[in-house]
Amino acid sequence: MTQRIVITPGEPAGIGPELVLTLADNDFKDELVIVADPDLLKMYAKILKREDIEFITYNKDVAPTAHKKGTLTVYPCKLRASVTPGVLNKENAPYVLETLSIAAKGCLNGEFAALVTAPVHKGIINDYGITFSGHTEFFQELAKADEVVMMLATKGLRVALATTHLPLKDISAHITPELLTKVIHILNDDLKVKFNLKNPQIYVTGLNPHAGEGGHLGREELDVIIPTLEKLRAENIALYGPFPADTIFQPHYMDKADAILAMYHDQGLPVLKYKGFGKAVNITLGLPFIRTSVDHGTALDLAGKGVADTGSLHVAIETAEEMVAAWRANKNER
Repeated sequence: MTQRIVITPGEPAGIGPELVLTLADNDFKDELVIVADPDLLKMYAKILKREDIEFITYNKDVAPTAHKKGTLTVYPCKLRASVTPGVLNKENAPYVLETLSIAAKGCLNGEFAALVTAPVHKGIINDYGITFSGHTEFFQELAKADEVVMMLATKGLRVALATTHLPLKDISAHITPELLTKVIHILNDDLKVKFNLKNPQIYVTGLNPHAGEGGHLGREELDVIIPTLEKLRAENIALYGPFPADTIFQPHYMDKADAILAMYHDQGLPVLKYKGFGKAVNITLGLPFIRTSVDHGTALDLAGKGVADTGSLHVAIETAEEMVAAWRANKNER
């Protein structure tokens, strides 16, 4: 069954719009709908000498059709100001957020089966005067989700995060039994439902060096992490650890793990991005819809030059399609 996958190009002065243009190079089994200003995409097409692309205005009242090579289907959303590739303009911050809102609301009402996002520039949105810490938190608030989990995946490795965009000094206070319980329940449930894993094997890092060294290098493992894991194991969740973060990322553990749960952003993601940068995908778990994203930033220095790597966007779309299929199959079983 053909589905609709909605895509947001992100920061208009970054590489997102030109990455989207490359979708015209291939056929896809689902309909891809780009929420963007058509004039923005046409401007990049002219710069990159891609004026052969046919732009089709999205019509939700027509049955979904598979994406055809040479075309892009666009859900029109008007820019607030002109765009120069590589040059940020805070006046377009509301435009960026409007594209995200349109796409997410379309997923919530069933219009779209999944959402794929290209990178936004958090700083310029905040410079406009809108508090914005990232896609993950934006979609959580819009969907009124109690808790969400950021997970990045590449071939052979999935890394989920207990905390996301926090200063290092604040992380320990956020590692609580309540948070870990919510995060692990979401991770376990979504691995089952959206990845079709019957009994997910989840390996967990400690917070401190050497996982606390028996309390000599910090007590978070003894006081919070270990008791919480023991309690959740009693619910038949397959949890292992906590392991030191400097040893968990080796084949002995990775080959057995369906996912590794790291305590904070820069504890788990450097390893994953070293292993699969450009071929990894960012996934938001815990939402009532499927959302995947590229694993890189706006790359302003590359914008408009036609040299940006398209691999992560294609992986994000393929992952979204696979997750949709798994989720629908599990819904049908129930």
